[in-house]
Amino acid sequence: MKVLVIGGGAREHALCRSLSLDPDVTALHCAPGNAGIAEVAELHGVNALDGTAVAELAADLAADLVVVGPEAPLVAGVADAVRDRGIPVFGPSAEAAQLEGSKAFAKDVMAAAAVPTARSYVCTTPEEIDEALDAFGAPYVVKDDGLAAGKGVVVTEDVEAARAHALACERVVIEEFLDGPEVSLFAVTDGETVVPLQPAQDFKRALDGDEGPNTGGMGAYSPLPWADPQLVDEVMATVLQPTVDELRRRGTPFSGLLYAGLAITSRGVRVIEFNARFGDPETQVVLARLQTPLGGLLTAAATGNLSALPPLRWHDDAAVTVVIASHNYPDTPRTGDPVEGLAEVAEKDAPDAYVLHAGTKADGSGAVLSAGGRVLSVTAVGADLTTARRRAYRAVDRIRLDGSQHRTDIAAEVADEAAQAPGA
Repeated sequence: MKVLVIGGGAREHALCRSLSLDPDVTALHCAPGNAGIAEVAELHGVNALDGTAVAELAADLAADLVVVGPEAPLVAGVADAVRDRGIPVFGPSAEAAQLEGSKAFAKDVMAAAAVPTARSYVCTTPEEIDEALDAFGAPYVVKDDGLAAGKGVVVTEDVEAARAHALACERVVIEEFLDGPEVSLFAVTDGETVVPLQPAQDFKRALDGDEGPNTGGMGAYSPLPWADPQLVDEVMATVLQPTVDELRRRGTPFSGLLYAGLAITSRGVRVIEFNARFGDPETQVVLARLQTPLGGLLTAAATGNLSALPPLRWHDDAAVTVVIASHNYPDTPRTGDPVEGLAEVAEKDAPDAYVLHAGTKADGSGAVLSAGGRVLSVTAVGADLTTARRRAYRAVDRIRLDGSQHRTDIAAEVADEAAQAPGA
């Protein structure tokens, strides 16, 4: 089949890489893509937010499946435009994508579906903001109601910083702080059947030790050796299936990737937020472990046939991703710097470690330049997290990008604990 992927980040590179390994995918296209995706897919210069243009491209290519990667095109209705042309698309409608596009909408859906989540207030005035901050106290959790590219959340002990962020938002959700480790769990759904993927954990803060500002994500790992073996079943029963059922009941069925950001609190599992697409960088490690061909899975969701799909198959290997970011990220990043060492990783570390491009572009001579905040996701697999982590950082050390930054502690603590566990 012919597949068109929409987007140009590391998530889309991970999707394209997995699709390129699917024997049933005979032609792979991506719009707009990046320098790395160009190695596995034909690129097209289409505005990812223009649903009419995307649908026209899909028709011209005779695409059998369109996969919409980022949240902004989904909220803008790109999937709707493609569906209107009669082309199968993996991604929810604009209405269903409000589950990510509006924190307030998501809270309303969760309340109706009895999904466990943090208590919260939706605020639009300074008075409401002050009342909510006073009600919950520190640490303060303040979320921009709309899309903010993964950087619209502030968690702080400083009430003035919390108030400043809230006042800068048109509408804001202020909620209680959820203690405990965070988990990302993706599920593929056709609007009725829900198929969970393997859980992952990402690292949001820019600096080692979970210090520094929030980012879109600086690394991730999977599996989670510390998690309860029943976690996925519990989240399916209390979060994922009820949410999909509630959206279908409302007449806005959710078809695509439902991402539950979870906190494993002292009072049980709670939803931090929903996303309407694959997460970045968790996708990089989850797809590294997926053995079932990706094209068939996404097509089954897009065509309403998930219930007929055999159970997913997974590699036993662990996977670790380390993000290499530009100078000054997550503030205004420096771009245009040469990225060197990519061929060295391909020669010396493949197939156990490889580089997925995020913010890159090729110049006229074929050199790769940085073109965004998060530039690369270096991903590695291994028999255990310790091995995968060692391979990932060995590959990271081969990359040269002036002024770049990366965390040195991705999966370090859990890898050490797993190595010290009895029987390890």
